[in-house]
Amino acid sequence: MFKYRDTEGFYEVLVNRHLKNNNIKFREFFRVNIQQFDFLLSMVENEITLPPSNRNKKPISPAEKLAITLRYLATGESMRSLSFGFRVNYSYISVIIKITLAALKTKLIPIFMPDTKTINFMSKAAEFSYKWNFPNCISAIDGKHIRIRCPSKSGSLYRNYKDFFSIVLLAMVDANYKFIAVDIGSFGKEGDSGIFLKSNMGKQILNRSFGFPEECALPGSNKVVPHVIVGDEAFRLDKHIMKPYTKKTATADKTKAIFNYRLSRARRVTENAFGLLSQVFRIFYQPIHLKTSTCDDLIWVTCCLHNMLREGYLEKNKNPYYEYEPEQTPPTDNIISFSRSGGFSNAEGFGVRETFKSFFNNEGAVSWQNDL
Repeated sequence: MFKYRDTEGFYEVLVNRHLKNNNIKFREFFRVNIQQFDFLLSMVENEITLPPSNRNKKPISPAEKLAITLRYLATGESMRSLSFGFRVNYSYISVIIKITLAALKTKLIPIFMPDTKTINFMSKAAEFSYKWNFPNCISAIDGKHIRIRCPSKSGSLYRNYKDFFSIVLLAMVDANYKFIAVDIGSFGKEGDSGIFLKSNMGKQILNRSFGFPEECALPGSNKVVPHVIVGDEAFRLDKHIMKPYTKKTATADKTKAIFNYRLSRARRVTENAFGLLSQVFRIFYQPIHLKTSTCDDLIWVTCCLHNMLREGYLEKNKNPYYEYEPEQTPPTDNIISFSRSGGFSNAEGFGVRETFKSFFNNEGAVSWQNDL
């Protein structure tokens, strides 16, 4: 079967003969269009090319290796299933995916996930104010447990509070559903508030070295507040981190309920980003069966590819780059949120939250918020 790869395999029969002549079908198959595929190939071609040898006179081309990897991310097919389609031994497919993901990670992170010190957070705040009616907000933050197969000899390190094995993805998302910064690789068993505190982004935010813009007045108001990141109950309240009031207090106080609504409206960009990520890359619809180091690379690469696709959509600004399929429900069993329990709150955070609450209920009110 493998001897006829050049004449019967997916890459020759399907991709070269048909998909390369149809950009729409090519994108449906690989989740990237032909131009983006060529761009990715140019980035990693040297790293994944093997020279001919006496043992293997015609090695698998780098384009075919990239095709196998992208198809794996797009569908989550098993190695054996990909083996039948591409006519490549399933054990070697695992090697191809490992090497290609490592090369993609190295090349894509500097382009699509640059250092936060190079980001213009004032423009991010302007986008949140315009699109989601939450001024002085530079991003939303949330974390997800990504389901994996239990690594050998790992004990309960990766077993989370939902009783399955996971790696944690902690992400900051902008108003356009793009990932600003991510932290990947924490063990599933770790406490969710502790994951944020030990992450690089958490340390920078809490020690005031993250690079927040200067405090400024809210629009149409003399209330001066710092720039903030919005999150849910899993995070600690801080001068630069806003979380909602508890359900009990919000039920008893309409002004707090309105603040919670406005915060949730801005914070939901994280849920939308994770939803788009899993909808495009169906590898997240089942437990990922790879070594944990390769799984980390996979999450990094899919986050970078997500940003690349979002930029493609934002440039065209016509139709979503990849539309939801309504019959497919999100992978609620494979990507789950943090448990709703945050760490200790900061005294300054209470004052900042009260200022935002006052603003949202007075000069910063929107017409539809009173319909709650």
